Amino acid sequence: MDSPFDLAIAARQPLLNDPHDSAFRLFNGFTEGDPSLSLDIYARTLVIHNYAEDPTQNQQVIENLVNALSNSLNWLRAGVLKQRNGITQEDKRGVLLFGDTPDSKINEHGVWYALDLTMNRDASFYLDTSLLRKWLVENMRGKSVLNTFAYTGSFGVAALTGGASRVVQVDRNRRFLDLARKSYALNGFSVSRNDFLALDFFPAVSRFKTGKQTFDCVILDPPFFSSTSKGKVDQENESARLINKVRPLVNDGGYLVAINNALYVSGQEYMQTLENLCRDGYLKIEKFIPVPEHFVGYHQIGKPITDPAPFNHSTKIAVLKVRRKA
Repeated sequence: MDSPFDLAIAARQPLLNDPHDSAFRLFNGFTEGDPSLSLDIYARTLVIHNYAEDPTQNQQVIENLVNALSNSLNWLRAGVLKQRNGITQEDKRGVLLFGDTPDSKINEHGVWYALDLTMNRDASFYLDTSLLRKWLVENMRGKSVLNTFAYTGSFGVAALTGGASRVVQVDRNRRFLDLARKSYALNGFSVSRNDFLALDFFPAVSRFKTGKQTFDCVILDPPFFSSTSKGKVDQENESARLINKVRPLVNDGGYLVAINNALYVSGQEYMQTLENLCRDGYLKIEKFIPVPEHFVGYHQIGKPITDPAPFNHSTKIAVLKVRRKA
């Protein structure tokens, strides 16, 4: 009988072909049979996420996986292990298991994105929002875009590829924005210093409001929870407050892309939040953007903590259309 790993890899065979420069989830353990492990591919680099409370618990399993994958995917040139509950920050950010240097770029939907796979606990590029980047490539021609909580700026890069007239990237962490600049260079985009703001979300929004600066599309992809001296982000209890914060920054007829990644917020709960916001007639749900199947998982065994329907994953992506008062 095939193992969950074998079934997962077999289901993703079309993604394993040359030129090996893309990125995708190879195994989603939570839905495909081992909640303590996930495997990702970034170009020719394997990234293993070990979520076990005791990081040594999966040591033998990981060794066996690395040996098996090194043979079956013989084009792999590096492997990185990230331990969510590792003792040191280096353990959490990722240590090299094999190879010399992890890949530093991937291609998705014809767009190049810079990577730093051990810069952060995450891999510097989120795989669950791939289809949102595709939507931005296809729908941002001639539009001005504000990317809040930009992280490494992939949404902004996608929008520029699609012909956006201007993209402003906002994130508190300057190191993340520096990686966004590298993505610009990979795609031949010019870098304007004024379009990269290393600011907390709350003062940044206040600055735009004070300056009466608006955009054709505002992207809101906050972390699950964050608290600074400037304000609090709470996706489980206060997602409507954040959406209302940025509504005044969207031009009439523009888009507000709202993402909620809280595991404990069901799809119906988030739908209720969005429908309540739309009652005044100045917001309308335009569409939902699904998470790719390779990330959700094939041959699903485990069930999500909460039912994400009508979304297909706990990363719930809604595109809202904005109408402004005359």
